[in-house]
Amino acid sequence: MKKQQGGFTLVEIAIVLVIIGLLLGGVLKGQELITQAKIKNVANDLNGMAAAIYGYQDRYKAFPGDDDKASSRWTGAGNGDHNGKLSGAFNSKTDTDETRMFWNHLRLAGFIGGDTASLAQPQNAVGGIIGVQTDAGPSSSVELAGLIVCSSNLPGKIANAIDAQFDDGVPNKGTVRGYIQSSSVAADGGTSPTAIASATAYTDDGVKLFTICKSL
Repeated sequence: MKKQQGGFTLVEIAIVLVIIGLLLGGVLKGQELITQAKIKNVANDLNGMAAAIYGYQDRYKAFPGDDDKASSRWTGAGNGDHNGKLSGAFNSKTDTDETRMFWNHLRLAGFIGGDTASLAQPQNAVGGIIGVQTDAGPSSSVELAGLIVCSSNLPGKIANAIDAQFDDGVPNKGTVRGYIQSSSVAADGGTSPTAIASATAYTDDGVKLFTICKSL
């Protein structure tokens, strides 16, 4: 007598497929929750900067970093030139630039946490940096005038969500601008917003990263 070969029934296969579907759905949902948390953290960083800057200005009558009396309050602090502008790019590595001293002044004044001896820009939720500078865009056509805050290394989906939350969702218009980062840029550095903002839409291709800058 021929032995009957065992196998899966249609019901068993259906149950396995349902379980796989539930697992995949859970993974995708978890990834979406992580992305939404990152968007919220980046947005909170941008919102918090305005409160810290204006709190410092109200107390000391100068922008952090541009404060020319910082050394008289805190031993070892550098002084700015008090001209109402911050020298240096948001991702500067030069400790004498006012955009670096900016963070030291805020930490010393207690408006943000961290090592009070540090001038380093803080990291954002995606491993980029948060920074400030004066003006964005080419010198022939300033896109964002005055003090701006930037956040780097943002994937297209996060950059688009941030732009849409604060402005119009268009990278080359409004009070929020998106700049495509060069692939040669250091992982934590972002790119200085000195070129024309990227075109009409953010690209979420898993490759391109953006630096978002917002007027304060």
